[in-house]
Parts: sequence; structure tokens; C-alpha cells
Amino acid sequence: MTVALEIAVQDPAGARAAVAVGADRLELCQALGVGGLTPSIALIEAAVAAVGGDRVNVLVRPRGGGFVYDGDEIDLVAADIAAAVAAGAGGVVVGALTPTGQADLAAVARWRDAAGTATLVFHRAIDATPDPLAVLAQLRGAGVDRVLTSGGAVRSIDGLDTLAAMVAERGAVEIMAGGGIRTEDIPAIVGTGVQAVHLSARGQAGLDAPSGPGGGTAGHDVTDATLVVAALAETRG
Repeated sequence: MTVALEIAVQDPAGARAAVAVGADRLELCQALGVGGLTPSIALIEAAVAAVGGDRVNVLVRPRGGGFVYDGDEIDLVAADIAAAVAAGAGGVVVGALTPTGQADLAAVARWRDAAGTATLVFHRAIDATPDPLAVLAQLRGAGVDRVLTSGGAVRSIDGLDTLAAMVAERGAVEIMAGGGIRTEDIPAIVGTGVQAVHLSARGQAGLDAPSGPGGGTAGHDVTDATLVVAALAETRG
């Protein structure tokens, strides 16, 4: 079985760099430093133009600070999903929980409808639940195509047993491992039977550019193609 490699990117340059060296698909977002937020429509359009929409899965997350959303936020996510798909994205990445740590199936149903025929991915909100396997069972009947998970651990390498159990219980849902993955972790993660591996392959640039008050810390994330190559070699090894 060929294990797909997905790279989280934040700009068209990162999208081009990852695809050029063999990444199978991308998660497009902004603000990876806070776990990722919804990218702008202009950014989605630019990434789609750079590498083709079929490769691009857009993270639709309206804010940081957990995954329990009110009605206004659920409406906003639905509108952003529709806009991302209209801009050419082949998939969207979402996640919502109830206050008790179950999947918010009403929100997921709304977002499934908004996505139309695009791929619907449920992200690592599943790892913030007390029982990822139980939530996976909920999602199997909710129109979710793929789940991104670390197996409930901080890092995927520490969630191997749960990842393997999720693969066994996945039904038609693809299980994609993601969360703190280093290239040396990939063989053990692939050994659980997951269908895909997700990582950011981040480097930094602009450390010598002017920064300071109002501009945040120095430097910004870029996609390091050498890390993508190394990850690809491990997934294919």
C-alpha cells in the first residue's frame, strides 16, 4: 500500500515547493503557530493556481482556543467552506466538538452540505476528546472522508496503539496520522496501517528582517523542501 504524504503549507511558494519534490497533497492554512486558521480567499486561489485544486485541502478554522463553536461560528465556517470550494479547493478540513467532548454532528452535517462533492476532513479536534475511537465511530456515519489524528497523543509517535486501533475501526474513512511527526518517526507510524502521513516540514526565513513591537517575533515559516524529500523517502521506504 502506498502511503500518501500531505504537507501543511501557508503560501503558494510552499505549495509549489512541496508538490515539486513529490508531496501527494496539501493542507493550506494560515497561522500554523497557533495550530492553523482559515486562509484568505486570495491565498486559496493562488495555491489552486500554483498546483491545481485537487491537491489543495483548505483548513477552515475561524479562531484558536478550542473546538466548541456557537451558531455564528458554525455559520461562518459553512460560508468559508462554500467559498473555498468555489475557489477551486478539492477538500476542506474542519472539526467541532460538543462541550462534553463528542463530535458536534449537527455542525459536521452542516459543513458536509456546504462542501458538496469536495473531500471533508475532520482534523485533530478528535485528539481533544476523551475517546478518539468513539468519536471516529460517530464520524463514520457523518459523511467524513478522512480523519487527521495523532491517536490522542501530543505527538503521533506516542499514539501508535490508538492509531492502529483507529485503522482497524475506520470503515470507509481514511486515517491520516499527524501531530509532531519527525521524519524518523514515519516508519513506525506507517507500521500502524495509516493511509496517509501529515506534517508541516517547516523552516524559517526572514530572521534578519526588521521586526518588533506590533510585528511579532522575527522570522516567518517557509516550507523546507529537503524535509519533504526526507519524509517522502520514509513513507515510500
